[in-house]
Amino acid sequence: MTALTTLVVPVALLFPASTKAQTMEDRARAAATAARAKSSDSDALRANYVTPGLAGEAIATIDDSRSFTPSIACRKTATMLEVLVQPSGTGDLTSVTVSRDRDLDGTIDSTSTIPVPVSGICSNGVVSCSPGTWEKCRFLRWNVDSAGALNLTAVDMPQLAACYCINASCGSNLAWANMPSLLRDLGGGMVGALTTADPRYGIAEAVIDGPSIRYAGALSSACSADAAVPQSRYRAAPAAIASDAAIASSASTVFKALEGSSIGTGTSQQYRHCTIKRQVSVVRPAPASIVSRTSGGYSTLQNGSAFDFLMGSPADNSLAGNSCTLFDFRMMLRVAGADRIRDARLAHYYADDWAQVRIDGQLVGSGPSNWTGTGLPPGTCETKDTFHRYPGLDLKPFLTDGDHEVWLRVAVAKGGEAFAQIHVDVDDSCQVLEQVVDGCSFIAADPQCRLDSELVDGVQTSLNGVATGLRPLEQTRLMGAPSCPTDLTRDYFTKDRKYRCTATSLAYPDTSRGAYIIDRSTETLLADRTLQADGSFSSSTQAFALPDRGSVPACEPICKTQAPKANSEAAPDGVVGSKQNQPTGVDTFYHACTSDNACPAGPGEEIVSACGCLDDFPEAVVMMQTVRMAGADMVCSAVAP
Repeated sequence: MTALTTLVVPVALLFPASTKAQTMEDRARAAATAARAKSSDSDALRANYVTPGLAGEAIATIDDSRSFTPSIACRKTATMLEVLVQPSGTGDLTSVTVSRDRDLDGTIDSTSTIPVPVSGICSNGVVSCSPGTWEKCRFLRWNVDSAGALNLTAVDMPQLAACYCINASCGSNLAWANMPSLLRDLGGGMVGALTTADPRYGIAEAVIDGPSIRYAGALSSACSADAAVPQSRYRAAPAAIASDAAIASSASTVFKALEGSSIGTGTSQQYRHCTIKRQVSVVRPAPASIVSRTSGGYSTLQNGSAFDFLMGSPADNSLAGNSCTLFDFRMMLRVAGADRIRDARLAHYYADDWAQVRIDGQLVGSGPSNWTGTGLPPGTCETKDTFHRYPGLDLKPFLTDGDHEVWLRVAVAKGGEAFAQIHVDVDDSCQVLEQVVDGCSFIAADPQCRLDSELVDGVQTSLNGVATGLRPLEQTRLMGAPSCPTDLTRDYFTKDRKYRCTATSLAYPDTSRGAYIIDRSTETLLADRTLQADGSFSSSTQAFALPDRGSVPACEPICKTQAPKANSEAAPDGVVGSKQNQPTGVDTFYHACTSDNACPAGPGEEIVSACGCLDDFPEAVVMMQTVRMAGADMVCSAVAP
């Protein structure tokens, strides 16, 4: 017993308990979770697809089972643009250094410094004022000159967008406190100017490191030495697209094909396939299958492809008569290939005393004298002699396909005999049976159909409705079995055709069954009606219930927070905060709650609404309506009232 236990225990440890197989729902949820991990938000998309795609790095599939390295950019670089700022004690940016890799070779080749202090930042430029104040301000917009250099151009304030103040006149330490957003806005204006001037540039990633922001970029797939990509001009002149499209389409074979398609002409088309085949069979029938004796007669002699069919009673005095007795001998011949009978003759017949030969009731020979009736012979029955006839009468007209009766009638006085011999010579050589089966005649006769393509023995003679001018050469093919080989030469053996047919109207699908199910079914009862083979309908009902799909949350829990914010936005009349009694406002944030229903509030944020199914739509409507009504009451004039 101890030895047995020693053997069993280790084996049991090697095989853990089997786990329950995953259900389809489990697999679907696992796949959805993996997909969300790769593309749930913009950061995930950028990290998993956009950045590696533009940088020429590997991109993995959702389950990480496979990876590939795309090439969607002409040239790649780690740093396309880098901006370094230095705030001063007045809050202005007294030093803004811009470094660029202009030729995207991976090396910084251009470094410049903004020649003015930056007191405010806009989405497309900057505002430069007297340090620490919002006075003597100049408004500058980012621009790219003809040489591709980035610079600032003086403009009026309304030509700038989303401007705000960052120096001490609007608040203390605004630049350092809001450095990440400040760098994104400042660098975003530069990038916008660069990509507008040359749309081939693409930004893969922006990395903030202290007081600097670095943009990784690439020259996208429009690999042209000319910065003025032709397609980009439509941004300034969108109306030119129509005329350019008309010019391009007139010379485009692809457009012509689409224009003539069912979508282009507004008609429905269908393709029909058919073949024209030359069916060839080589046969060599057995002689007995052409003509044979099925009943009657007493012997069949075959010599190669020749037959002699014998009938009667040829032995001397084998027939005993009484004054004048009639004897009938009948033989049935079956013909299955009349066209293969080379020769068929009544070779020999004789009798003692009288005889007549008929085929299918028609008299073909008699003796010793003419005997045409079916009764007794016209002369004395006893002839005391045996007559012989070798007429060699051609019987081919009689031996058509089917069964034929050969009738030998004999009249005997006392003792006699009778005999008839039919000789048939048949053709048992190889025969080619050829037939052209045209499966396209019905389609070709339809006026709504035209030939689209044709293959003749593998040669393309027609393509897209146009003859190619190619024709197959005559072919010789070996047909038949090894015992009967035959060379057959023809101009073609198979034509494979495809027709394009235009339908003037389409048959509407029968939706009556679906309507019946929808109209008569309930949440617990499924009603159905099916069409039977005899044209009648059969109705049925059965219990119906959807499987339990489990419960899901009514919403994704979110929370609402707010944090104080200095009103540093700038306008032509000055900084917004300076015109308000309370220059500090609040920023409102919404966060998706964690799995334990906690609100992930950021630094300095105060929770306004705890986690739950929040609905601030009424509040949003009121705010939009307030702005609309305020705008309706506003009157602008050139002269102060």
